[in-house]
Amino acid sequence: MTTRNTIRKKPWNRVDLPVYSVSSMGVKPNMHICTYVSAVSMQPKRMMVALYEGTQTLENVQQHPHFVLQLLAAHQYRLVNQLGKQSGRQVNKIARLEKRKLLSNWNGFPILHEALAVMELKVHEQLPGGDHHLFVCDVVAYKNLHEGQPLTTSILHEHRIIRI
Repeated sequence: MTTRNTIRKKPWNRVDLPVYSVSSMGVKPNMHICTYVSAVSMQPKRMMVALYEGTQTLENVQQHPHFVLQLLAAHQYRLVNQLGKQSGRQVNKIARLEKRKLLSNWNGFPILHEALAVMELKVHEQLPGGDHHLFVCDVVAYKNLHEGQPLTTSILHEHRIIRI
């Protein structure tokens, strides 16, 4: 990327972010795309995950404060339209993924079997964050599943899935 293109970006879009999916349980299990994620503590190991206001995933996590954060692989970019641009309130994302044979199970949660890594998180604290709710979570368990390059926001931009 040229310096000129980088200079045009807003400061928060200059850094390439990894793309995750949240697998949540509740009344209606769901998967959701998430890029606002960060490690916030080494001991205890804690992650911050921001979930968008009004989503099925937010409702699930507020009702059932355990969920799985999945680091997506670069080749999974096509899943973003299904998992991030459609509402779990109107679409049964889990059923669609099962039909395509894209799911397996880990620690009682449906996960994308081609994800690079998974982390089971338990909500420690919830904070308002504008159009997102911030969840500070303890890492309960984790597993590296596959080698490979992670999906990033620049890959989504290259495929014209997002604008930055």
